Amino acid sequence: MSTARSVLSLSKTLQPWTGLKGNTPPPAKYGGRHTVTLIPGDGIGPELLNHARELFRFCCVPVDFEVVNVDSSATSEDDINNAVTAIKRNGVALKGNIETNHTLPPSHKSRNNLLRTSLDLYANVMHCQTLPGVQTRHKNIDIIIIRENTEGEYSSLEHENVPGVVESLKIITRVNSLRIAEYAFKLAREKGRRRVTAVHKANIMKLGDGLFLQCCKEVAAGYPDIAFDNMIVDNTTMQLVSKPQQFDVMVMPNLYGNVVSNVCAGLVGGPGLVPGANYGKDYAVFETATRNTGKSIANKNVANPTATLLASCLMLDHLRLHEYASMIRKAILKTLSETREEVFNQ
Repeated sequence: MSTARSVLSLSKTLQPWTGLKGNTPPPAKYGGRHTVTLIPGDGIGPELLNHARELFRFCCVPVDFEVVNVDSSATSEDDINNAVTAIKRNGVALKGNIETNHTLPPSHKSRNNLLRTSLDLYANVMHCQTLPGVQTRHKNIDIIIIRENTEGEYSSLEHENVPGVVESLKIITRVNSLRIAEYAFKLAREKGRRRVTAVHKANIMKLGDGLFLQCCKEVAAGYPDIAFDNMIVDNTTMQLVSKPQQFDVMVMPNLYGNVVSNVCAGLVGGPGLVPGANYGKDYAVFETATRNTGKSIANKNVANPTATLLASCLMLDHLRLHEYASMIRKAILKTLSETREEVFNQ
Protein backbone atom coordinates (compact mmCIF):
# COMPACT_ATOMS: atom_id res chain seq x y z
CA MET A 1 0.00 0.00 0.00
CA SER A 2 1.37 3.41 -0.94
CA THR A 3 1.88 6.16 1.58
CA ALA A 4 -1.02 8.19 0.20
CA ARG A 5 -3.44 5.27 0.30
CA SER A 6 -2.29 4.32 3.81
CA VAL A 7 -2.82 7.85 5.12
CA LEU A 8 -6.22 8.09 3.43
CA SER A 9 -7.31 4.79 4.96
CA LEU A 10 -6.23 5.78 8.47
CA SER A 11 -7.68 9.27 8.09
CA LYS A 12 -11.08 7.69 7.57
CA THR A 13 -10.61 5.75 10.80
CA LEU A 14 -9.26 8.70 12.78
CA GLN A 15 -12.27 10.89 12.12
CA PRO A 16 -13.08 14.01 14.19
CA TRP A 17 -13.69 12.86 17.75
CA THR A 18 -15.91 15.04 19.89
CA GLY A 19 -17.19 12.60 22.50
CA LEU A 20 -20.97 12.60 22.77
CA LYS A 21 -22.90 15.30 20.96
CA GLY A 22 -24.03 16.56 24.36
CA ASN A 23 -20.42 17.46 25.29
CA THR A 24 -20.64 21.15 24.40
CA PRO A 25 -17.29 22.93 24.09
CA PRO A 26 -16.71 26.36 25.63
CA PRO A 27 -17.36 29.26 23.23
CA ALA A 28 -14.44 30.99 21.56
CA LYS A 29 -13.29 34.29 23.02
CA TYR A 30 -12.82 37.59 21.21
CA GLY A 31 -11.18 37.08 17.83
CA GLY A 32 -12.27 33.45 17.62
CA ARG A 33 -9.54 32.20 19.94
CA HIS A 34 -9.89 29.63 22.71
CA THR A 35 -8.08 29.60 26.05
CA VAL A 36 -7.01 26.14 27.20
CA THR A 37 -5.58 25.15 30.57
CA LEU A 38 -2.19 23.46 30.14
CA ILE A 39 -0.92 21.24 32.97
CA PRO A 40 2.66 20.08 32.13
CA GLY A 41 2.73 17.31 34.75
CA ASP A 42 5.84 15.28 35.59
CA GLY A 43 8.43 13.20 33.74
CA ILE A 44 8.10 13.53 29.97
CA GLY A 45 4.91 15.59 30.24
CA PRO A 46 6.50 19.07 29.98
CA GLU A 47 8.64 18.24 26.93
CA LEU A 48 5.80 16.51 25.09
CA LEU A 49 3.41 19.37 25.73
CA ASN A 50 6.07 21.78 24.49
CA HIS A 51 6.01 19.85 21.20
CA ALA A 52 2.24 20.38 21.04
CA ARG A 53 2.55 24.09 21.78
CA GLU A 54 5.25 24.51 19.15
CA LEU A 55 3.17 22.65 16.58
CA PHE A 56 0.13 24.80 17.36
CA ARG A 57 2.27 27.90 16.82
CA PHE A 58 3.54 26.70 13.43
CA CYS A 59 -0.02 25.77 12.36
CA CYS A 60 -1.46 29.09 13.62
CA VAL A 61 -4.03 27.25 15.73
CA PRO A 62 -6.31 29.82 17.44
CA VAL A 63 -5.60 28.52 20.95
CA ASP A 64 -3.92 30.31 23.86
CA PHE A 65 -2.59 28.25 26.75
CA GLU A 66 -2.91 29.13 30.41
CA VAL A 67 -0.10 27.15 32.05
CA VAL A 68 -0.79 25.79 35.54
CA ASN A 69 1.99 23.85 37.25
CA VAL A 70 1.08 21.18 39.79
CA ASP A 71 3.68 19.99 42.30
CA SER A 72 2.92 16.29 42.77
CA SER A 73 4.97 16.06 45.97
CA ALA A 74 3.48 19.09 47.74
CA THR A 75 1.50 18.40 50.91
CA SER A 76 -0.83 21.29 50.18
CA GLU A 77 -3.56 20.86 47.57
CA ASP A 78 -3.36 24.50 46.51
CA ASP A 79 -1.74 23.65 43.15
CA ILE A 80 -4.38 21.15 42.10
CA ASN A 81 -7.14 23.45 43.34
CA ASN A 82 -5.70 26.21 41.14
CA ALA A 83 -5.71 23.78 38.20
CA VAL A 84 -9.34 22.85 38.85
CA THR A 85 -10.29 26.52 39.02
CA ALA A 86 -8.51 27.22 35.73
CA ILE A 87 -10.30 24.35 33.99
CA LYS A 88 -13.64 25.53 35.32
CA ARG A 89 -12.82 28.95 33.91
CA ASN A 90 -11.66 27.69 30.49
CA GLY A 91 -13.77 24.55 30.15
CA VAL A 92 -11.01 22.41 28.64
CA ALA A 93 -7.46 21.28 29.44
CA LEU A 94 -4.48 19.49 27.93
CA LYS A 95 -2.31 17.76 30.51
CA GLY A 96 0.69 15.59 31.15
CA ASN A 97 0.44 12.91 33.80
CA ILE A 98 1.02 14.00 37.39
CA GLU A 99 3.05 11.50 39.37
CA THR A 100 1.42 9.66 42.25
CA ASN A 101 4.22 8.44 44.52
CA HIS A 102 3.19 5.42 46.58
CA THR A 103 5.80 6.27 49.24
CA LEU A 104 3.89 9.41 50.29
CA PRO A 105 1.64 9.16 53.38
CA PRO A 106 -1.90 7.74 53.02
CA SER A 107 -3.36 11.20 53.52
CA HIS A 108 -1.77 12.31 50.22
CA LYS A 109 -4.36 11.94 47.45
CA SER A 110 -3.57 11.40 43.79
CA ARG A 111 -3.63 14.76 42.01
CA ASN A 112 -4.93 13.08 38.86
CA ASN A 113 -7.76 11.52 40.83
CA LEU A 114 -8.62 14.79 42.55
CA LEU A 115 -8.78 16.51 39.18
CA ARG A 116 -11.17 13.94 37.72
CA THR A 117 -13.48 13.80 40.74
CA SER A 118 -13.53 17.56 41.36
CA LEU A 119 -14.63 18.17 37.76
CA ASP A 120 -16.81 15.03 37.60
CA LEU A 121 -14.96 13.79 34.51
CA TYR A 122 -16.85 10.53 34.65
CA ALA A 123 -16.03 9.10 31.20
CA ASN A 124 -12.49 8.21 30.19
CA VAL A 125 -12.47 7.38 26.47
CA MET A 126 -9.63 5.70 24.60
CA HIS A 127 -9.73 4.80 20.91
CA CYS A 128 -7.19 2.04 20.41
CA GLN A 129 -6.41 1.22 16.79
CA THR A 130 -3.71 -0.09 14.51
CA LEU A 131 -1.47 2.68 13.14
CA PRO A 132 0.65 2.70 9.95
CA GLY A 133 4.38 2.20 10.30
CA VAL A 134 4.05 0.45 13.67
CA GLN A 135 4.98 -3.23 13.58
CA THR A 136 2.77 -5.23 15.96
CA ARG A 137 1.72 -8.84 16.37
CA HIS A 138 -1.98 -8.09 15.78
CA LYS A 139 -3.44 -6.09 12.89
CA ASN A 140 -6.79 -4.38 12.25
CA ILE A 141 -7.43 -3.45 15.89
CA ASP A 142 -10.17 -0.85 16.36
CA ILE A 143 -11.50 -0.74 19.93
CA ILE A 144 -13.18 2.04 21.90
CA ILE A 145 -12.62 1.67 25.65
CA ILE A 146 -14.92 3.56 28.02
CA ARG A 147 -13.83 3.62 31.65
CA GLU A 148 -15.84 4.90 34.60
CA ASN A 149 -13.54 7.55 35.97
CA THR A 150 -14.78 8.70 39.38
CA GLU A 151 -15.37 5.76 41.73
CA GLY A 152 -14.56 2.04 42.09
CA GLU A 153 -11.21 1.23 43.65
CA TYR A 154 -10.13 4.85 43.16
CA SER A 155 -12.42 6.15 45.89
CA SER A 156 -9.35 6.72 48.16
CA LEU A 157 -11.26 5.29 51.13
CA GLU A 158 -9.10 2.92 53.15
CA HIS A 159 -8.18 2.42 56.76
CA GLU A 160 -6.30 0.07 59.08
CA ASN A 161 -8.73 -1.63 61.46
CA VAL A 162 -5.98 -3.12 63.62
CA PRO A 163 -2.27 -3.31 62.93
CA GLY A 164 -1.72 -5.47 59.86
CA VAL A 165 -5.34 -5.45 58.69
CA VAL A 166 -6.29 -2.88 56.03
CA GLU A 167 -9.66 -2.31 54.39
CA SER A 168 -9.93 -0.53 51.03
CA LEU A 169 -13.42 0.40 49.94
CA LYS A 170 -14.53 -0.10 46.36
CA ILE A 171 -17.51 2.15 45.68
CA ILE A 172 -19.98 1.21 42.93
CA THR A 173 -23.18 3.25 42.67
CA ARG A 174 -26.26 2.68 40.55
CA VAL A 175 -26.37 6.31 39.42
CA ASN A 176 -22.80 6.36 38.11
CA SER A 177 -23.01 2.87 36.62
CA LEU A 178 -26.13 3.79 34.66
CA ARG A 179 -24.47 7.02 33.58
CA ILE A 180 -21.34 5.38 32.15
CA ALA A 181 -23.35 2.59 30.52
CA GLU A 182 -25.62 5.16 28.87
CA TYR A 183 -22.54 7.06 27.68
CA ALA A 184 -21.09 3.87 26.16
CA PHE A 185 -24.24 2.94 24.26
CA LYS A 186 -24.88 6.48 23.03
CA LEU A 187 -21.30 6.77 21.81
CA ALA A 188 -21.53 3.36 20.14
CA ARG A 189 -24.65 4.44 18.27
CA GLU A 190 -23.19 7.80 17.24
CA LYS A 191 -20.00 6.15 15.94
CA GLY A 192 -21.86 3.41 14.08
CA ARG A 193 -20.57 0.62 16.31
CA ARG A 194 -22.35 -2.72 16.56
CA ARG A 195 -21.42 -4.24 19.91
CA VAL A 196 -20.80 -3.15 23.51
CA THR A 197 -18.97 -5.46 25.93
CA ALA A 198 -19.21 -4.88 29.69
CA VAL A 199 -16.11 -6.00 31.60
CA HIS A 200 -16.59 -7.07 35.22
CA LYS A 201 -15.78 -9.52 38.03
CA ALA A 202 -19.36 -10.13 39.15
CA ASN A 203 -18.69 -13.82 39.73
CA ILE A 204 -16.64 -12.80 42.81
CA MET A 205 -17.83 -9.29 43.68
CA LYS A 206 -21.49 -10.15 43.33
CA LEU A 207 -22.82 -6.94 44.89
CA GLY A 208 -20.40 -4.31 43.54
CA ASP A 209 -19.65 -5.61 40.06
CA GLY A 210 -23.04 -7.30 40.04
CA LEU A 211 -24.66 -3.87 40.31
CA PHE A 212 -22.47 -2.50 37.51
CA LEU A 213 -23.34 -5.42 35.23
CA GLN A 214 -27.06 -5.15 36.00
CA CYS A 215 -27.01 -1.44 35.13
CA CYS A 216 -25.32 -2.21 31.80
CA LYS A 217 -28.00 -4.80 31.03
CA GLU A 218 -30.76 -2.31 31.82
CA VAL A 219 -29.28 0.32 29.53
CA ALA A 220 -28.64 -2.27 26.79
CA ALA A 221 -32.36 -3.06 26.70
CA GLY A 222 -32.94 0.46 25.39
CA TYR A 223 -30.57 -0.04 22.45
CA PRO A 224 -31.92 -3.05 20.50
CA ASP A 225 -29.84 -2.03 17.46
CA ILE A 226 -26.57 -2.64 19.39
CA ALA A 227 -25.49 -6.12 20.48
CA PHE A 228 -24.50 -6.48 24.14
CA ASP A 229 -22.37 -9.06 25.89
CA ASN A 230 -20.26 -9.21 29.04
CA MET A 231 -16.94 -10.75 29.94
CA ILE A 232 -15.04 -11.40 33.18
CA VAL A 233 -11.98 -9.17 33.41
CA ASP A 234 -9.32 -11.91 33.59
CA ASN A 235 -10.75 -13.64 30.53
CA THR A 236 -10.90 -10.23 28.84
CA THR A 237 -7.15 -9.73 29.12
CA MET A 238 -6.50 -13.17 27.63
CA GLN A 239 -8.96 -12.56 24.79
CA LEU A 240 -7.38 -9.18 24.07
CA VAL A 241 -3.91 -10.59 23.57
CA SER A 242 -5.28 -13.59 21.64
CA LYS A 243 -7.90 -12.07 19.34
CA PRO A 244 -8.42 -8.33 19.94
CA GLN A 245 -10.40 -7.94 16.71
CA GLN A 246 -13.45 -9.47 18.42
CA PHE A 247 -13.97 -6.32 20.51
CA ASP A 248 -15.76 -3.17 19.35
CA VAL A 249 -16.82 -0.94 22.29
CA MET A 250 -15.90 -1.90 25.85
CA VAL A 251 -17.27 -0.37 29.06
CA MET A 252 -15.97 -1.11 32.55
CA PRO A 253 -15.38 0.18 36.10
CA ASN A 254 -12.36 2.25 37.00
CA LEU A 255 -9.59 -0.22 37.85
CA TYR A 256 -10.40 -2.65 35.05
CA GLY A 257 -10.32 0.30 32.67
CA ASN A 258 -6.79 1.09 33.80
CA VAL A 259 -5.62 -2.49 33.16
CA VAL A 260 -7.42 -2.94 29.84
CA SER A 261 -6.26 0.45 28.54
CA ASN A 262 -2.63 -0.45 29.14
CA VAL A 263 -3.03 -3.87 27.53
CA CYS A 264 -4.65 -2.33 24.46
CA ALA A 265 -1.96 0.34 24.18
CA GLY A 266 0.63 -2.42 24.17
CA LEU A 267 -1.24 -4.23 21.41
CA VAL A 268 -0.94 -1.29 19.01
CA GLY A 269 2.63 -0.33 19.82
CA GLY A 270 2.93 1.21 23.29
CA PRO A 271 1.95 4.12 25.53
CA GLY A 272 3.49 6.74 23.25
CA LEU A 273 0.93 6.19 20.51
CA VAL A 274 -2.55 6.29 22.01
CA PRO A 275 -4.41 9.47 23.10
CA GLY A 276 -7.11 9.67 25.73
CA ALA A 277 -9.95 11.98 26.71
CA ASN A 278 -11.88 12.59 29.92
CA TYR A 279 -15.39 13.95 29.55
CA GLY A 280 -17.86 15.31 32.04
CA LYS A 281 -21.07 17.26 31.68
CA ASP A 282 -19.29 20.62 31.71
CA TYR A 283 -15.57 20.02 31.23
CA ALA A 284 -13.12 17.97 29.18
CA VAL A 285 -9.46 17.09 29.82
CA PHE A 286 -7.18 15.51 27.20
CA GLU A 287 -4.01 13.51 27.85
CA THR A 288 -2.18 10.34 26.82
CA ALA A 289 -4.39 7.27 27.23
CA THR A 290 -2.19 5.29 29.63
CA ARG A 291 -1.19 8.21 31.86
CA ASN A 292 2.49 7.32 32.15
CA THR A 293 4.96 9.85 33.55
CA GLY A 294 7.97 8.26 31.80
CA LYS A 295 10.43 9.69 34.34
CA SER A 296 13.21 7.31 33.29
CA ILE A 297 13.34 8.80 29.77
CA ALA A 298 12.57 12.43 30.64
CA ASN A 299 14.77 15.15 29.09
CA LYS A 300 16.51 12.68 26.74
CA ASN A 301 14.56 13.60 23.60
CA VAL A 302 13.52 9.97 23.05
CA ALA A 303 9.89 10.05 24.23
CA ASN A 304 7.35 9.43 21.47
CA PRO A 305 5.16 12.56 21.11
CA THR A 306 2.47 10.84 19.00
CA ALA A 307 0.00 10.20 21.82
CA THR A 308 0.27 13.77 23.11
CA LEU A 309 -0.10 15.26 19.63
CA LEU A 310 -3.12 13.07 18.89
CA ALA A 311 -4.59 14.05 22.26
CA SER A 312 -4.23 17.69 21.22
CA CYS A 313 -6.12 16.79 18.02
CA LEU A 314 -8.94 15.33 20.13
CA MET A 315 -8.99 18.61 22.03
CA LEU A 316 -9.22 20.59 18.79
CA ASP A 317 -12.08 18.38 17.63
CA HIS A 318 -13.83 19.07 20.95
CA LEU A 319 -13.40 22.81 20.33
CA ARG A 320 -14.88 22.32 16.82
CA LEU A 321 -11.56 23.30 15.25
CA HIS A 322 -11.78 20.32 12.93
CA GLU A 323 -9.65 21.71 10.10
CA TYR A 324 -6.65 22.21 12.37
CA ALA A 325 -7.14 18.80 13.98
CA SER A 326 -7.34 17.12 10.58
CA MET A 327 -4.23 18.89 9.30
CA ILE A 328 -2.13 17.83 12.29
CA ARG A 329 -3.55 14.30 12.36
CA LYS A 330 -2.83 13.74 8.65
CA ALA A 331 0.74 14.99 9.12
CA ILE A 332 1.26 12.51 11.96
CA LEU A 333 -0.10 9.60 9.92
CA LYS A 334 1.96 10.58 6.90
CA THR A 335 5.09 10.69 9.05
CA LEU A 336 4.34 7.22 10.44
CA SER A 337 3.71 5.83 6.95
CA GLU A 338 6.87 7.37 5.49
CA THR A 339 8.89 5.99 8.39
CA ARG A 340 7.60 2.50 7.59
CA GLU A 341 8.50 2.83 3.90
CA GLU A 342 12.00 4.04 4.72
CA VAL A 343 12.54 1.02 6.99
CA PHE A 344 11.25 -1.37 4.32
CA ASN A 345 13.41 0.20 1.61
CA GLN A 346 16.69 0.01 3.56
